[in-house]
Amino acid sequence: MSTKQKRILIGIIAALALITAMVVMILFNRVAMNPEGTIGNTAGNLNNSGLFCEYNGNVYFSNTFDGGSLYAMSTAETDIRRLNTLQVQNILAGGKYLYYFQTGSTSTTGFGQVQGMKSFDRCDLNGKGTTALTKDVVVAGQLVDNYLYLLTSTNAGPSFYKVKIDNTDKTALTSTAINPACAQDGIIYYNGTETDHYLYALNTDGDTVSEVWAGNLWYPVLSGDYVYYMDVANNYRLCRYSLSQNVVEVLTNDRVDCFNVGNGFIYYQKNGNAPQLICMRTDGTNAFVLAEGNYTDINMTSQYVYFRAFDDEITTYHSSIGSNTYTSFTAAFDAIPVK
Repeated sequence: MSTKQKRILIGIIAALALITAMVVMILFNRVAMNPEGTIGNTAGNLNNSGLFCEYNGNVYFSNTFDGGSLYAMSTAETDIRRLNTLQVQNILAGGKYLYYFQTGSTSTTGFGQVQGMKSFDRCDLNGKGTTALTKDVVVAGQLVDNYLYLLTSTNAGPSFYKVKIDNTDKTALTSTAINPACAQDGIIYYNGTETDHYLYALNTDGDTVSEVWAGNLWYPVLSGDYVYYMDVANNYRLCRYSLSQNVVEVLTNDRVDCFNVGNGFIYYQKNGNAPQLICMRTDGTNAFVLAEGNYTDINMTSQYVYFRAFDDEITTYHSSIGSNTYTSFTAAFDAIPVK
């Protein structure tokens, strides 16, 4: 083989090696798409800051005992491990990734209040490989199939847009404040915020909007045939609306601050001079007081309900679904070694 032929062969080998390295790098950095029908978290959790998210036998959560850091554990609260030290909320899970709004050491105080180093991030299920998708202040976000639907706060007001999970195809949808928390079967259900509080449906296959029901509601949560909501016109009492029967049922006449629905139960915070955290069946029966006082951030998994006192940002309490007793969840971290 001549010297010229050897140089050509070396050049070909080098070029093939470079192409192979580039292909490997592209494949390594490619974002895996989600299974069809993926929804990032329940509406009830996201309406309560999205501090807990159950996915494939694990619960991902913001550990208030550790400054809001991202943790994971089994649904039975075993195998507790820290994933990162970011202060997180609006936790979503789907496919191979977690998504969350990391707030750092400051808080989001509404539209026009942009402060601190914040970002909406994607990471692997083990907490590694964190990528910032946007620096916008995310008020509410939901994952539907392979798109994130984000309501963000800007100095000019609200902005609602979608972006693909690989951070491409960002599409502005409206400057209206749409809360995307309630999603099922590719449809986002939300209440109006401008001229009315009707129930609307945003079909994510084309992003078309239709009116579902001319009610007067806030924080819709879809469960089965029913939409659970706070009745704006009647002192924010808790009701449910049957999509098939077009019938409204009043579940309680208490003024409700926040609520969550799951596993056949409703948990809600009763407002008033004697505030209480109350549990009842989803038809409004068998109500009982779980805790006296003012509680917030009611999150649910398949086995537990989690909540915290309104004036305590550190202690999180938990109770088995349907139980009439509760204990400190964060107290367990004194005894359990965190991985």
